[in-house]
Amino acid sequence: MTLLATRKRTVKRRSAGRSASAQGTSVAADRTNSGLPLEILSAPRTLDSDEYLKKLGMPGEPPYTRGIRATMYRGRLWTMRQYAGFGTAKETNRRFKYLIAQGNEGLSVAFDLPTQMGYDSDAPLARGEVGRVGVAISTLEDMGVLFAGLPLDRVSTSMTINATAPILLALYIAVAESHGISRKVLRGTVQNDILKEYIARSTYIYPPAPSMRLALDVIEFCTKEVPRWNAISVSGYHIREAGATAVQEIAFTLANGIAYLDAAVARGLDVDAIAPQISFFLNAHIDLLEEVAKFRAARRLWASLMRDRFHAKRPESMALRFHAQTAGVTLTAQQPENNAVRVAVQALAAVLGGAQSVHTNSMDEALSLPSEKAVRLALRTQQILAHESGVANTVDPAGGSFVIESLTDRLESEAAALIRQVDRHGGMLKAIDSGWVQGQVADSAYRYQMELERGERTVVGVNAYTEEGEAIPVPKTNPKLAAERSRALDGFRKSRDRKAVARSLGRLEAVARGDANTMPAILEAVRAKVTLGEISDVLRSVFGTYRPRQDV
Repeated sequence: MTLLATRKRTVKRRSAGRSASAQGTSVAADRTNSGLPLEILSAPRTLDSDEYLKKLGMPGEPPYTRGIRATMYRGRLWTMRQYAGFGTAKETNRRFKYLIAQGNEGLSVAFDLPTQMGYDSDAPLARGEVGRVGVAISTLEDMGVLFAGLPLDRVSTSMTINATAPILLALYIAVAESHGISRKVLRGTVQNDILKEYIARSTYIYPPAPSMRLALDVIEFCTKEVPRWNAISVSGYHIREAGATAVQEIAFTLANGIAYLDAAVARGLDVDAIAPQISFFLNAHIDLLEEVAKFRAARRLWASLMRDRFHAKRPESMALRFHAQTAGVTLTAQQPENNAVRVAVQALAAVLGGAQSVHTNSMDEALSLPSEKAVRLALRTQQILAHESGVANTVDPAGGSFVIESLTDRLESEAAALIRQVDRHGGMLKAIDSGWVQGQVADSAYRYQMELERGERTVVGVNAYTEEGEAIPVPKTNPKLAAERSRALDGFRKSRDRKAVARSLGRLEAVARGDANTMPAILEAVRAKVTLGEISDVLRSVFGTYRPRQDV
């Protein structure tokens, strides 16, 4: 260690005195992207066999530091997903078929804001937002068009939807069963993570308590009726996009998971029955080493929480399965080609970190919905990692790196400490309601922005290595779309049995006012051709709507 210390001092002396250039700094940073200090050279450390098994273990065994499968990608590659959804169901269906033809293995649906917020496309509050950031889905007919000609019994479908998750899941089941496909064989994920909406995205409808009830209704229903479906994807992705650090992403995501499990246990559900249906959605950010360590730390911490806090018995209940998406917040409108490089680094972090599925952003997403050329390149990035880079050929290829193991320990320790702070605030629901969680994330976002503006962080093409921007055409949403959707909805409503609609809405209201699971009533309603907005309006009348705090 004396020799190592001498080497470290020598390196520090040689590094001293470097100055910033006109374009960017000429020295590397001494901290991770989230601000964790980094040793200039990480020292080796020795673990005895007991400590090794406790902290690292073997792949496929608790605490899953090294991965949740014994052979990882040698047994099966991660699922390659590309997020899509824009304009009409017909347009999005065309993009899905294109992606499958290019080798995409899982569908991932983006819905427009009215759909996320529980409004039909012809609602006054939907004006100007129909089909802009995702596909507009209001009816069973829309859902049928969206998945027309796609093998729902063989493809895995992920739906990024939260407040209206029960309705979209019911629509999906109804479409599948109308084609003779049993709900028992359906595979996929509905995000259904309403807590992070209060923290990061704001596409909530109802207050937290009834929102939690609806989320649990989906979990309970899927446990019994759709056993191959991930009933909730606890999402740290959007928390990180809002400005959280890697530590905060781990801690607040797992704390949300704790809140859902606490509520499930209070409902009388068996932890070992529902835990295997809980998946996670994490951000693959730009700091390669920190991100690899973050994924490993999150797995290990979740395993210990499931074992010690919830007394889970089944190994699969302790396994944190996660989907990773590359960081949209790191994409830049300036020099958009650079985004392809950023995405490659982030996808590499996800693979080295042991993701079960990955979405790679397209290089033009800071400007518009992705073009076919850009989305193909994003998918090819994953395929090159899988088949050419060699990183998938061995389990946990980054494990054993002194810096990776040190960062894993640090991230786990600090995330665990932050979860204890959440507990001291009374749990995640109270911590969110008080505004404390939102304040923590906002403070981190502010610090990052100040560091960027002071030139303490370098973003290539933005505050360093800049060029005169070239004009890049940005596609626009079809201006006739809202009118077309309004006419289609008018025709849909005229074609249905009004008495059946009234009966199903009445039953849904009665169920919502009681304590029974709402999913069967919602499924009955969508089969009776009740629209998403009509179902949401009934629930709004029962549960009320959420008004956020103004002091965060």
